[in-house]
Amino acid sequence: MIPIGFLEFGLKDFIETLIIAGVLVYLYRWIRGTFAIQATIGIFFVILINFIIRLLGFETINFILKSILDVGILAVFILFQPEIRKLLYRIGNNTSFDRFFSRTGSSDMIDEIIEATKKMAKHRTGALIVFARSSSLQDLVDAGVKIDSAVKSELITTIFQKDTPLHDGAVVIRNNRIVAASCYLPISQNPNIAQSFGTRHRAAVGISETNNVLVLVVSEETGRVSLARNGTLTSGLTIQKLRAEMEEAFGKSDFEADLSFGAAQSEMNLK
Repeated sequence: MIPIGFLEFGLKDFIETLIIAGVLVYLYRWIRGTFAIQATIGIFFVILINFIIRLLGFETINFILKSILDVGILAVFILFQPEIRKLLYRIGNNTSFDRFFSRTGSSDMIDEIIEATKKMAKHRTGALIVFARSSSLQDLVDAGVKIDSAVKSELITTIFQKDTPLHDGAVVIRNNRIVAASCYLPISQNPNIAQSFGTRHRAAVGISETNNVLVLVVSEETGRVSLARNGTLTSGLTIQKLRAEMEEAFGKSDFEADLSFGAAQSEMNLK
């Protein structure tokens, strides 16, 4: 034990402090850039005012504020419901036994996606493609148009042509196969997303906020290629950079086990 004033600070206390600090840092990163950060500031402000009122002895105001704080836990769940849902989704994804994307045959799949992306970017064909884990997004797949097909560039480009019935929505790829098209994704409410990004980009960020997925977006207006994961968007990718990111995510080898989105990824500032 190390005496600090009248306190004794030992190894157990040090570990506990690190855990608390880590949780606070994680919570801040979780709510940063969302409505929750303003709501949290508001809650702390009410607690501070209540403390000051109690010191001043204003009994009536103190009673009112205390009544408000008594239902604070319920209010927190109501106010932070979207953020809490996202957090639980992420915890579930991180603890799942099925943590990694299927890597068998991913090289051929990447080649087909790259070829389709080149064509769609050149002709400014809007596209939204979600690469999901083998057990995820079943609710979106069930709501879309089911397809069971190998990933082929011709099929991808045909689906996203404006005059086809399935062009509106996302294509979902699992186990290196196209499993559904015309799937509608949740739109991100992140206020830091630039106004220049349209519905496709917001949908890509939205689904990546709550699911362990990789999302490819081709802009209909500019032909710009973007990738979204974990609520962040990397935009303006070249074809070479796109291939490198996909190879990093899916792996060139079936024996690579670390799913990362690229150690050299430069996250786009959404502000």
